[in-house]
Amino acid sequence: MDLDAHGGNKGVFHRLSGGGGGPRGNHNDSNKNQKVCFHWRAGKCNRFPCPFLHRELPPPNSSASASNGSHPAKRGFSNDSGFSGPPAARRTPNFNSSSTWGRTGNNRVVKKTDKLCNYWIQGNCTFGEGCRYLHSWSSGDSFSLLTQLEGGHQKVVSGIALPSGSDKLYTGSQDETVRIWDCQSGQCMGVINLGGEVGCMITEGPWIFVGIPNLVKAWNLQTNADLSLSGPVGQVYAMVVGSDLLFAGTQDSEILAWRYNAATSIFEPAASLKGHSLAVVSLVVGANRLFSGSMDNSIKVWNLENLQCVQTLTGHTSVVMSVLCWDQFLLSSSLDKTIKVWAATERGDLEVTYTHQEEHTCMIQGLLKLCGMHDLEGKPLLLCSCNDNSVRIYDLPSFSERGKIFSKQEIRAIQAGPGGLFFTGDGTGQVRVWNCKAEQPTPAT
Repeated sequence: MDLDAHGGNKGVFHRLSGGGGGPRGNHNDSNKNQKVCFHWRAGKCNRFPCPFLHRELPPPNSSASASNGSHPAKRGFSNDSGFSGPPAARRTPNFNSSSTWGRTGNNRVVKKTDKLCNYWIQGNCTFGEGCRYLHSWSSGDSFSLLTQLEGGHQKVVSGIALPSGSDKLYTGSQDETVRIWDCQSGQCMGVINLGGEVGCMITEGPWIFVGIPNLVKAWNLQTNADLSLSGPVGQVYAMVVGSDLLFAGTQDSEILAWRYNAATSIFEPAASLKGHSLAVVSLVVGANRLFSGSMDNSIKVWNLENLQCVQTLTGHTSVVMSVLCWDQFLLSSSLDKTIKVWAATERGDLEVTYTHQEEHTCMIQGLLKLCGMHDLEGKPLLLCSCNDNSVRIYDLPSFSERGKIFSKQEIRAIQAGPGGLFFTGDGTGQVRVWNCKAEQPTPAT
């Protein structure tokens, strides 16, 4: 599982993806020359790469139906105007935002619901391809599951870190351990027992920072330094680095800051930012600002030069679980089931310019984690985990849905990697590795 950004996906990751020229990488074959893997349909395929398709073929009349009318226009924001109008669903012959299509042995078309088959998860669904529920961990054709890391955590995965230039992947969990995975073999190379649940984990340069109750652990991969930063009260839920400061959002509503002293090789306390009334659970740095999301339903904007709060954003009606900077915008997700996009006014203040809410929210109790990345063509993507055990993947800025990935429990950790890779960790302790695929062109009308 070589994650070298410049050398391509080598090792196990490359073998599992089938490479660029293997049978699974060829998107130009006509449908009549492609076969769907029988074992994949039964949920039991263990061939990597598999010479057959791990998705259903489109109905024969899909191209014709696509040509009978124009595609819905994408509506989003341009580089200077912001979002406008409702999101338009991405529709191709192989994927619709609300359903996927399968074909049974008697040529009867079965409409799939956007829900995993519980019997398939347990390995005993007797309906096979005729089942109305999904027999796949994902929907859509823009990404694929490469592998899952075996012998891992026993509880929720709360942090994933891939240090730049390292051949190791680090995962932290509420089982009070950090596991170290070899990127060549995919094997767990070590387990670090911390004596406390991992609340978050980030990497910056040679450093890995791990938040646990009342403490931040700091490990330097180059010098093997092992430091403990005291000061937090309660769990450390979020961390970020900006302006040579390490910020940590804590359970007692404060944001603590440390500055590294190269002369003494220690992190020295620099500031304590107070303003939230409940725990700080999300942090991000952008445009010389620190943005903090809290259980008090607000986002605070802090000036990085003087560490003063310059604005409080109150658009959400529940916990602000995640904040993310993209282009000149701030994105935030909340347990109120919305993603809000904030843009600067002429006065310099932020205000909501667009609110995205899923059309079918009856199963969603809230949005958990945002992660930004680029696909193989350099197009920006937004990954959003929901507490219905799914992750929705959107194009930006249109919020057209590329597809979804699914898990047995909530996905609490998402980390982008090089070369179109990304990693997810769920409530069962399962860590999975995913790969973006080149977008298939829409057939000419």
